[in-house]
Amino acid sequence: MERNANLYTVLQSGFPADRQAVAIETPACAYSWQDIDAISSRIANLLRSLAVPAGSRVAVQVDKSPEALMLYLATLRAGLVYLPLNTAYHEAEVAYFLEDAEPAVVICPDNAIGWCEPLARSKGAAHVLTLNADGQGSLMRAAAGQDPDFVTAHNAPDDLAAILYTSGTTGRSKGAMLTHANLSSNALTLKSYWGWRSDDVLLHMLPIFHVHGLFVASHGALLAGARMIWLPKLDVDQALHYLPRCTLMMGVPTYYVRLLADARFDRETCRHMRLFISGSAPLLVDTFREFQARSGMTILERYGMSETGMITSNPYDSARGERLPGTVGPALPGITVRVVDDVDQPLAAGEPGHVQVRGPNVFAGYWRMPEKTRQEFTLDGWFRTGDIGVLGGADVPGDYLSIVGRSKDLIITGGYNVYPKEIEMVIDAMPGVQESAVIGVPHPDFGEAVVAVLVPRAGETVDAGAVLAGLKVGLANFKVPKKIHVIDALPRNAMGKVQKNVLRQRYASLP
Repeated sequence: MERNANLYTVLQSGFPADRQAVAIETPACAYSWQDIDAISSRIANLLRSLAVPAGSRVAVQVDKSPEALMLYLATLRAGLVYLPLNTAYHEAEVAYFLEDAEPAVVICPDNAIGWCEPLARSKGAAHVLTLNADGQGSLMRAAAGQDPDFVTAHNAPDDLAAILYTSGTTGRSKGAMLTHANLSSNALTLKSYWGWRSDDVLLHMLPIFHVHGLFVASHGALLAGARMIWLPKLDVDQALHYLPRCTLMMGVPTYYVRLLADARFDRETCRHMRLFISGSAPLLVDTFREFQARSGMTILERYGMSETGMITSNPYDSARGERLPGTVGPALPGITVRVVDDVDQPLAAGEPGHVQVRGPNVFAGYWRMPEKTRQEFTLDGWFRTGDIGVLGGADVPGDYLSIVGRSKDLIITGGYNVYPKEIEMVIDAMPGVQESAVIGVPHPDFGEAVVAVLVPRAGETVDAGAVLAGLKVGLANFKVPKKIHVIDALPRNAMGKVQKNVLRQRYASLP
């Protein structure tokens, strides 16, 4: 029989010899490596006792807890497919996912069982269990009587391990099918590239329904045999309490902005840290530089997506190059990135175009959407990310990628292409501006008009007229916004991405 490609066997290979050592620490309790194996074994035995076919989906919409992570591992071990759902989704949204994925098992908190169970049953789910933020619920009660030993199911590399639904902001949400090989290859690459060590301590404050928290952070720590300090979400007081004991932290840009807003955050707080990683949304250059000055640490920014895991990363090892603000670094080992024009021809360095990727990390396709899958891959096997990017440029090495926007965010005004990131970078550098978002709205003459929405820094005011005057000095006229709106905060999703679709709806008509 060929080697078992089950992702759990790969992660377990990194567990330390001392299985009584602490693996996960919360403010209330701690779990050893033996606990991870035993609890995931009990849950896997429970899942197997349900007699659902191999490859069945397990849909999970629960709050973050160590038990939720062990449920994920148990699903892998049982040869089933994990389907995490954002905890912010409402009943109508969950109904779509359950109808589309047809899970055999659905797990929700006790306080959602009233609507979730009848909904899940109506969509064909045979089993509905509960799991709460405190680790309690019918799932854990049923698992308590199961055997603490389990022989992990045998999986081929191309067997599905997880389905992650995209945000669906531009249409029907799509289920990205990720195989055991996809996730294993990315975890092994990141372990090496980011220098994971068994004595690392990861401050884990990310949600675990998303690539960043579930795969990138958790897989890294498990594969390295490193401890995780497990917090339900960003809490600056808790972060400042635990950071002096940690060596690694991953976060979205908002985490770093909020740390910088607290006067207690300083170099002493970071005395044992070796690496801060930012992702899921662009990091402002000002935040990058302010964090560097305040902490003495240089944030590592990387780039990935649900369909691919991590694609590029600024270097951890300085021998590979510098960490450059405004870029997401070169392609990771074993992964190839290219920037092409509208007919898939590679562009010269410094020219913006469509980002495409190829490698073992690239997903198997969209769940039950063969036509959409075909559309998103070129004839020679490159995945179309939907992002607009630039390789190289002024003072940037030719293999470093910079993301300038999503293809859906590209503005075509009067026949000219406008890349929002270019304008946002100019606005963000202006006095008093915290951040900005540039969008296109319908216009009777130009097709689309450029509109900017900006947020002032705390305690400061920004004059829209002065911003406009400044932009006219440095930008071609067709790039200058027709209107500037000043608001208190940009709308964001759970992972900190600016929701430009919301802004386009809000400012759809020019006055």
